[in-house]
Amino acid sequence: MKPRYYDVAVIGNIGIDTNIYLPGAEIDFNVEANFTQNIDYIGQAGGYASRAYARLVRRVTFLGYVGIDYQGQYIRKQLKKDGIDLGGLWTDPVGTSRSVNFMYPDGRRKNFYDGKSHMTLQPDLELCQELLKNSRLAHFNIPHWARLLLPLARQNKTIIACDIQDVTDPRDPYRQDFIRHADYLFFSSVNHPDPAALMREFWHINPGCVILSGMGARGCALGQKGKVEYLPAPNLPLPVIDTNGAGDSLAAGFLISHIFDGHPLAEAARRGQIAARFTCAQKASTDTLINRTTLEQLAKG
Repeated sequence: MKPRYYDVAVIGNIGIDTNIYLPGAEIDFNVEANFTQNIDYIGQAGGYASRAYARLVRRVTFLGYVGIDYQGQYIRKQLKKDGIDLGGLWTDPVGTSRSVNFMYPDGRRKNFYDGKSHMTLQPDLELCQELLKNSRLAHFNIPHWARLLLPLARQNKTIIACDIQDVTDPRDPYRQDFIRHADYLFFSSVNHPDPAALMREFWHINPGCVILSGMGARGCALGQKGKVEYLPAPNLPLPVIDTNGAGDSLAAGFLISHIFDGHPLAEAARRGQIAARFTCAQKASTDTLINRTTLEQLAKG
């Protein structure tokens, strides 16, 4: 049997998120019951990234874990329907990862994450080697087990993109492997008003990487060769309902636009922001992420 070839291998945690939409500015801890809207959906970084690439009509393989529970069966069924290859989707004996996100009316969110066994899982490295060898781009999120695949991707000369998410300390030892191996590095600036200082720290570790940091309504910061450029947010007629997955869509839109479609970095970053903003207009859903036709339409503006 001939090997299958993929545009993107997404490596990360996938699970079911429960978004709890609060009616007021804060939780009322003085009473036992708070009345909220609670919605379950396929989420987490691996869920958003893999489904984002699939919506942009790319051949995707997903490497990760789900449980043998109802949630895991549902995820398998939906990813298969998306056309995502599941040859690297293994079983976590503890169950499917879960997140609970408290969503505030002003756009704030608080995340409570249960990654199940991700600190102790050991993926099939021989199979991972084969999947990465046949993939042009490897999009890494940061479950602990994923760091074992970074040398395999480098060995196979696969382009490596790492999303290290909401960084607090640039010298956090957990993230160093991902920073060191990345050709393209993504992070959220939610904990830092100006991401430029973090970029300079990352360049001490990996001088050659291209860095993109989402800044929400303020746009994004694009860093390359030691220089940082601030790009404004696109003016789009879309509401901001739910910011979950915005960073994953920013990365996917940027990488598709630059690596596969050949757009310059700044234009690719603008298109990534369009994808992110579109995600923010979806309420608790990865079923309706932006597709290529809509991205092109909004990019032409």
